[in-house]
Amino acid sequence: MVRHFRTVLVFVYILLLAIMVNSCVKIPDMDKIRREIEETISVYKYPYKDEAKDIVAEIIIQTDGSINANLIETEIPPLKFNKSWLFMLTQDDCKHDAFSSMWASINGKPLSPKHYYDIAHLLIGDLPPDIFSFGKTLGSTDGTGNVVRFSFTTTVSPQWQWMDAKSIIKKNSTNLSRFKMKSGLTWNNLVEMLNFGTSIAFHDFNTKAVDNPDSILCHFNIAQNIINDKLSGRVCKVLAEPNGNKNYIYAANNYTPICIMTAQSEVETLYPYKISSALNKNIIGRGFYTPAQVQNEVIKILALPKEDRPAFHVGVHGAGMDWPNLLLWLNDTYGKDGADDVWMTSLEEYFEYNNYRARGTIDKVITGNTIRLQINLPMEPNSYYPSITLNVKGITKENITSLTSSATITGLSYGNYDAGLMINIDFRKFLSQLATHYVERYEKNKNSHNLSDARYFVAQLKESEVKKALQNRLK
Repeated sequence: MVRHFRTVLVFVYILLLAIMVNSCVKIPDMDKIRREIEETISVYKYPYKDEAKDIVAEIIIQTDGSINANLIETEIPPLKFNKSWLFMLTQDDCKHDAFSSMWASINGKPLSPKHYYDIAHLLIGDLPPDIFSFGKTLGSTDGTGNVVRFSFTTTVSPQWQWMDAKSIIKKNSTNLSRFKMKSGLTWNNLVEMLNFGTSIAFHDFNTKAVDNPDSILCHFNIAQNIINDKLSGRVCKVLAEPNGNKNYIYAANNYTPICIMTAQSEVETLYPYKISSALNKNIIGRGFYTPAQVQNEVIKILALPKEDRPAFHVGVHGAGMDWPNLLLWLNDTYGKDGADDVWMTSLEEYFEYNNYRARGTIDKVITGNTIRLQINLPMEPNSYYPSITLNVKGITKENITSLTSSATITGLSYGNYDAGLMINIDFRKFLSQLATHYVERYEKNKNSHNLSDARYFVAQLKESEVKKALQNRLK
């Protein structure tokens, strides 16, 4: 009976195939469909291993002759974009909702109070039925009119295989099991998050020997090798102490790639306006609060003069909807839609920026009405946020007839600040490739989210023919 059934099944299949071949019905090209889906959900892996190293660059300012160029002074301010206080957030435990809630809320993506999704779902348009949006991105401005979206730190769990989990795509299916919370954040989601400035940190390791610093030190190497392979040469250099276990701190002090750490006890408080030296192996304090407590603490901090304000570093486990709503409040009160005085970034980016400020040099060469600013930024190994704000006192935008820069500068914006000029400078080597990727993503799928992202990255480029060409593709 079974053999007879199989014979009939084969006969029916051959008959149907013959009918399709000899009729007007086209057989779907499954390989083509698969390729189209893969192209739609592809993410850009920034080539971190080839990022810019020690920076040498030049900015040339032509003035109208109305200023005394000899009185020009330069400085890298304590906080990027001349903000008056620093807010940092680290989400522990490598959570799925670090992508679908925290990152999504910052970048104006759909949110769901009950479900979770991946970057593949977002790009293909296969999303939970209960999605909503804040209708805007969350961030501050760079002081010259450009939006800088908030960024934060997520811990990673490279030793667990669930970071390799794949997304299940079933567009229009009423079976919502594909939107259940995964065991944690996946590599594909993380790659997308990194493009928008999210940072990574070590947390706990897949070992029972958590009381042995030597064992933990060994696992730093194991986990680092996996990260390096999965993230195109990127290295993790931050530790978020897990469960108050100081053995991780002891091991990190003997692990060279770790540059900065955060914990809840036996820590130092960071005062951005009082720091004059580079940081290295410092343990910066953080606390776990409710969103309501965060609001109260912020009010207390801002009652102080900016020189006395401590950095506010918050630890989070699950994001849920409470933390996206807190970030919405931060945006509306102190971000681009409010006072615009906060820099919300990761501990890693702040660490790099402070070191550029402490170790960098800015030399000026004046010839007639021409001011040359020669920038030298020694960089720590594995630096991924090569950018600074530079204040130039004694000149305003109105005094400038032209401002040009060397090729090592890929992003640049400037405007008036106090009694002088502020210049935001980006040295990311592959910034134009990153912007091009998001323009191409929009061209393949012309929706409002993709357009917003494409414009965001193109706006980061300095004025050039490349930027003009990308802007024209978005018209």
